[in-house]
Amino acid sequence: MFGKKVIRYIEEKQLFGKNERILVALSGGADSVALLRVLIHAGYVCEAAHCNFHLRGEESVRDENFVRKLTEQLSVPLHVTHFDTAGYASSKGISIEMAARELRYGWFEQVRRDIGASVVAVAHHRDDSVETFLLNLTRGTGIDGLRGIRPKNGVIVRPLLSVSREEILTYLSLLNQPYVTDSTNLEDEFTRNKLRLNLLPMLESINPSVKEAIAETARRLSDVADVYHAAMAEACVRVKVGERRVSISALLRETSPQAVLYELFYPLGFNASQLKDIYGACLKGQSGKLFYAGDKVLLCDRSELIWKQCGEWDEQSPVLHQEVIPAESAPAFLRNPLYACLDADKVTLPLTLRKWQSGDRFVPYGMKGFKKVRDYMLDKKFSVFRKEEQYVVCSGGEIVWLVNERTDNRYRVTTETRRILLLHVDFATKDR
Repeated sequence: MFGKKVIRYIEEKQLFGKNERILVALSGGADSVALLRVLIHAGYVCEAAHCNFHLRGEESVRDENFVRKLTEQLSVPLHVTHFDTAGYASSKGISIEMAARELRYGWFEQVRRDIGASVVAVAHHRDDSVETFLLNLTRGTGIDGLRGIRPKNGVIVRPLLSVSREEILTYLSLLNQPYVTDSTNLEDEFTRNKLRLNLLPMLESINPSVKEAIAETARRLSDVADVYHAAMAEACVRVKVGERRVSISALLRETSPQAVLYELFYPLGFNASQLKDIYGACLKGQSGKLFYAGDKVLLCDRSELIWKQCGEWDEQSPVLHQEVIPAESAPAFLRNPLYACLDADKVTLPLTLRKWQSGDRFVPYGMKGFKKVRDYMLDKKFSVFRKEEQYVVCSGGEIVWLVNERTDNRYRVTTETRRILLLHVDFATKDR
């Protein structure tokens, strides 16, 4: 019955096919041994991979020796590697658990490619998924954290998620199959072990079937999560007005604006607290407010949320192109804001291209009096980011063109103009 239950789950979740090669992560513990035995019995082509992390002294040696003996008896090809896990963790500034995870999954992928395996099968079971559910719940999580462990993540598959730890031990007992026990799993030391050894037994005193109940709840929430993500994908499309721009009014019309904000900006590094503040800024119309997350900056503008990489525009290398053309050639360019047409005989060369500065002023085309560049941008409702991007072209100390916006009226083309100075700025981005 155990084998049929596992195979049925593999087929239901479409984890891998009958003719595919499977790399089994084999620690020597009960779960991984049961996984290898059930797959071999079902006729799958398997190879095994064992990591010696050198964290438990003689136990690590014992585990490796056990695995070597077991795979030899089963005629299963075995791949073994050794890691200086503590040294790696220290050099990376991460926990031992995180270091072991990074090392083993990186190596599993290398071996998988080398042997041409389709997937890497790991031995997480239903109880592990229940613990993950509770762990995420106690830390605080969204709907994805309440799905438990997923049966498939890329090339990583988990065929035992439909069976409990108790079922695994019963299966091994029926086979008279020995396994090794990691002594740290019996210690009340890590958070997951606290859940396993303390919380779950207490919950079972309330409901003896609590693990099955939680697993079923996680399964239902997984279905709900699929619906949620489909709805959020559509919502994100509705509120976007550009690759990096979100309409605030459209966002606030959504059923759950905060959920949409999370889907849009959490992946960029903005945390839950910041997202609450961003939502508040949208509600209150706090135009000009900036939020930072790593190398990202998000602006709450009048009508839009706009984000960019910090210093992104500083990497631009604009080039000013200038050409003198006959006056009769001007009509094709006069109404194109990306070009400036000036009376060549009124302009003193050379011209300079720079970013606008506080105090800059010019006479906008069609006007008679001076206007500060700052006031012009304010009237045009430029965002903070747009202001940072604005360049001017100068002749001596006078602005002749607010780039891609307005030329200075003093240098305008008239019926008396004979030669036209045609200007264009190419905003080429530097290679990163």
